[in-house]
This record gives sequence, structure tokens and C-alpha cells, in this order.
Amino acid sequence: MKARDFSVLFGVILIIVMLVIPLPGWLLSFLILINISLALIVILVSMNSTDALQFSVFPSLLLLLTLFRLGLNVSTTRSILSEADAGGVVETFGTFVTGNSPLVGFVVFVILIIIQFLVITKGSERVSEVAARFTLDAMPGKQMSIDADLNAGMINEQQAKERREKIENEADFYGAMDGASKFVKGDAIAGIIIVLINIIFGLIIGMTQLGLPFNEAIDTYMRLTVGDGLVSQIPALLISTATGIVVTRVASEGNLSSDITKQLLRFPALLYIAAGTIFLLGLTPINFFLTSFIALLLAGGAFMLSRQAKVDTMPTESEVDESESEEMKAPENVVGLINMDPIEFEFGYGLIPLADSNQGGDLLDRIVMIRRQLAIELGLVIPVVRIRDNIQLNPNEYRLKIKGNEVAKGELLLDHFLAMSPGIEDDELEGIDTTEPAFGLPAKWITDETKDDAELSGYTVVDPPSVVSTHITEVIKRYAHQLLGRQETQQLIDHLKENYPILVEEVTPEPLSIGDVQKVLAKLLRENVSVKNLPVIFETLADFGKMTTDTDLLTEYVRQSLSAQITKDIIQNRDKLKVITISGEVEKLIAEHIQQTEHGSYLAMDPDSQQRVIQSVAENVEIMSLQEEIPILLCSPTIRMYLKQLLDRFFPHVVVLSYNEIEPTIEIQSLGVVKVA
Repeated sequence: MKARDFSVLFGVILIIVMLVIPLPGWLLSFLILINISLALIVILVSMNSTDALQFSVFPSLLLLLTLFRLGLNVSTTRSILSEADAGGVVETFGTFVTGNSPLVGFVVFVILIIIQFLVITKGSERVSEVAARFTLDAMPGKQMSIDADLNAGMINEQQAKERREKIENEADFYGAMDGASKFVKGDAIAGIIIVLINIIFGLIIGMTQLGLPFNEAIDTYMRLTVGDGLVSQIPALLISTATGIVVTRVASEGNLSSDITKQLLRFPALLYIAAGTIFLLGLTPINFFLTSFIALLLAGGAFMLSRQAKVDTMPTESEVDESESEEMKAPENVVGLINMDPIEFEFGYGLIPLADSNQGGDLLDRIVMIRRQLAIELGLVIPVVRIRDNIQLNPNEYRLKIKGNEVAKGELLLDHFLAMSPGIEDDELEGIDTTEPAFGLPAKWITDETKDDAELSGYTVVDPPSVVSTHITEVIKRYAHQLLGRQETQQLIDHLKENYPILVEEVTPEPLSIGDVQKVLAKLLRENVSVKNLPVIFETLADFGKMTTDTDLLTEYVRQSLSAQITKDIIQNRDKLKVITISGEVEKLIAEHIQQTEHGSYLAMDPDSQQRVIQSVAENVEIMSLQEEIPILLCSPTIRMYLKQLLDRFFPHVVVLSYNEIEPTIEIQSLGVVKVA
């Protein structure tokens, strides 16, 4: 521990000593001067702090100083009542204030106590209470503002973390100040009680035990009481004032002194008005020379400030020449122009209310929730979505870009609702025909007046913000594999390494590189398989990565390890799995056309055979669609990935599963068979 740490501990022990052991007069005088010095330091520090958190120790310090002052009160009261003496400092303060009239000095002291208790202490307590309440009430809004700025790309993760910590510290500080202000109030009340004790019991002890006459007793104990009260209440007054300054300070670049002088003297013309008013007061019976002198000072100050303001606003010739030369020398900074945001959401000016919180827009908050939802579903940290308006778009149009390429677009009518058809069109429902952007369902834009009729007719009615947020969610799911690069993969691996260090070391950098792991994860995301269960994925890669580095084969092994997860995601709440099976003839045909190369294997089927397989798949998919079933193809593990590659261009949304990816307990019902005609 350092010496200053010992000093604080020694101070706390000294407080306990003062409460129990009588102290000599010279030591009391020394401690009283220390108390006044500490109070001066506290108020000066509070005035020079630019932010309340710069003096975050103030609540605890306030408690210690209050206990120290109360300990001094106990010691001085003991000395006054027992010895009619409390040291030279108390005697000097009492004599200076009371003078020849103890009663006048006591009245002055009472006024000081009233100011301390009713004005400073009560005001500081109320300000602390209100500041704590408003700080706590504002926390959710500030947190949402940070999330919105982070989501919009205005700040990074580290800056967001720092701002959140500052908000938490502010809440803790103002909450502690609310409680600490009660100590200040209690200290003021204790001071009043101690004064009464010193006077009343001092007179009793002085006349009964010391045998002093009444006049001498009242003079002695009144002087000592007033002196003791002053040396106690003056530091208390300074501390109370510091409390009010700290909790009423607004964060700024300067301290209290600079802010007051800068803002109070910001408008020199107002000083001329004040000077004229004071000069007119001199025409009344008020002293003319005095008012004229003050008016002259105000007018002179206004003149000096006006001239200084003009000088400050005019740049010097050297500054102009230097800025021009620097601008000519500086090369154009084009690095920022080549940056590309992973996800961009652009909209026309008619959709600005959608993102403007001042107009009730909550798109930023919705995107924050989308990122959280997809992180839970996909196990992938979605990059920040850059949101901006684009005057080149139509007023009600929006579009979504993934790595600079437009992948989706749509139109919104903010004053309408989107009604999606239940399957039976209602010609009587008035609205603007459109297509739901996320799933391509037929829909209508309807007004608020027809909303109830649409819901009664079985339509699903949603508001524009829900429409666009659903569209963004589905598009990001569809292109999640493109958002997972090597850097993002490294972040996932680092997170996994915190709990499974040995597992990560067994997979990467040998036998698999970061790029190999990224390819496996991207292939899983491409087929809507969540990569949240990273431990199972890495266990599989550790088992099979030593046998092959073919990422296609590794992906198939991983899919089989994730059979429980895949089955659960597909079957959901249904009692059986309805599929389209692949005939043995088709499986044999595909297996015969698999070409093996040193760079991997691929399907090399002749166009005629491809067309026959695709035609059979199309017929079966159409049958399942008519039955409102999700088209799922079931085949053997050896041809699954080749069949998926074949169908990707024509049926990207068709799910292709192998027998090893389905849990044995699941009942399977075949609704069709893919054959070669």
C-alpha cells in the first residue's frame, strides 16, 4: 500500500479516536484547520471538474468528511463542557464574531445555520434526488440511442462499450449522491442540536460546577459555542455548496469558472443595457458617484469584450496563408471512398419517417432486434447495417445491398397497411394490388378505414415497418453465407476458444486453415443450417479433418453430426416428415456421373439426363406445393451434395436431405418419387 492509502486509513482511525478519547486544545485547533482546508479543496475541485464523473469519489468522500466533522464536534463539545476551552481556533472565531455583544454574535450564527440548513442543504438534497431520478429514467433511452448509433455505423463496438459504461457509472454516481446528500442534511441538524447542548449545558455546568456568575458564564459559553459552530458550519457550508455544484454541473469542455465567464459575458451588448440601468438609478436619491462608477465599469467591460470578439473572429494573414498552402499540398484522401459496407439499406426521401425517431420511426431499433434474433438463430454475428437515404430512388422505394450488390428492393406506403391474402381473393376489399416483398405472396395496400374489414375477411394485416423488417430478416438469412468471411470466422473461433481451447487447437491451423473452416460454415449457412452449435461442428472437423481437406465432404460429415438440429428445424411441430424420395435409378445415374479430380469432385451429367431429372423434380415439387407442404427431397448420403448442386439453379429453396441427417425416431411419409422417364 502507498503512503497516501495509509493516510486515508489513518484519518478513519482518527475519527474513531476523536469520538472516544479527549484531545488537547492544540490538537483540536490543528484538526479544525485541516477540516477547513479539506472543505476548501473539495469545493475548488468541484468547480474545476468538467464532468461529474471526474469527481466520482465525491459521495464516499462526503461521508468521510461528514464523520470527521461530527467527530470534531464531539471533541470540541467535550472540551467546552468539561474545561470551558476548545483551543485557540474556536476561541478566535468566537471572539471575532461576537465582539462585545454575545447576543449579536449568536444571532449572526443562527442566520448562518438557517442559510446552511434551509437553503444550501435542502436545495442540494432536492437536486441530488431529482438528478438521480432523471438519470435512471433516461437510461433506457440512452442505451437505445447507443444501439442505434452502433447499428447506423456512427460508432464502433469499443466506443459503444465505453458509452454504456459511462451511462452505468452516471446512474451509480447520482444514485450514490442522492443517498450521500442525506448525510449533509443530518449533519446540519446535528449542528443545531450541538449548539443548543453547548449553550444550555454550558450555562448549567459553568454556574453549578465552576461557580461562574451568570454574565461571565453566558459570555464564555456563548463565545465558545459560536466559535465551535462557525468552525464546524463553515466547512459544512462549503461541502454543501460543492454537493450542489457537482450534481448541477452539465458536462462541458471547461470548468465552472470558464463556463460562467464565457457564457455570462457572451453578449457584450447586454452589458451596455445593464450599465445604462445602473446609471439611471443614480438619478434617484442613491449615491450618484457610486452608480456612475459601476456603470462606467460595465460599459468599459462591454467595449473591451466587443473588440476582443472581433479580433478573435478574424484570422491572421499567416493562418490564411498556412491553411491555403496546406490545402494545396495535402493529397486527396481516397482511402475512405473504397470502403464497402457489408449490408446497406437505402430508401427514398418519402420513407425518412421510417428511420427518424423524432417522427416516431423505430427502424433502427428493429434492426438491432433483427441482428440479435439472427445471432440466436444462425449463430452468426450479423455486421452493422448501414442505413442511408438516397435521392436517386423513388420516394417510397427501398433497396438492400450485400457487399455493394443490390439483392432486394421494394416499395412501401407509410400511410397504408399491407393485407396478405388468405388464399381466397376478396374482390370487394378495396386496395392497391402488390406483392409481399419477403415471400412473394399476393397482397394489397389498404387504408386504415378498411383494416378491420380485411382482418374479418381473413387477411393478415401488417404495418409498413413490420413489412420492411421482415424483408430485411429474410434477405439476410438468404445471403448469410456471403456475410461470413475469414475475419468473421476468426471471431467465432476466438469466442469458441474461450471455453474449448483444446478443440480449437486440434482443428486449426492444422489440419484445416481459417479459410477451410470458413468454407464449411458458409456451405452450412447457404442451406439455412445454423452454425450456432460450433462445438459439435469442430468435433466433427477434428475427427475427419485429418482424413480429408475437401470442404464439400467435410460439410456433409458436419451435416450428419447436426442431424438432431436439422431434423428439429425442419419438422418443427408436425408429427411426421413428408418428403419426395429419389428412386434408385436416379441415384445410380447421378453416382455414375460424379467426376473425381485432384481439386475435388463434381457432377458431370449430360444435358438430356439433367433435364429429365429436373422435370421429374418439378412435377413432384408442384404436387407438394398444392398440398401446402414444404418440398423436401430425401436421398442417400453419397449423392446429396451433387443433387443439391444440380437443383440449386432451378429450385434454390428446395431442401435436400440425406437419410443420415434425419433422426431415426422420426416417421417419414413419401408423397412422391423422382424418376427418370
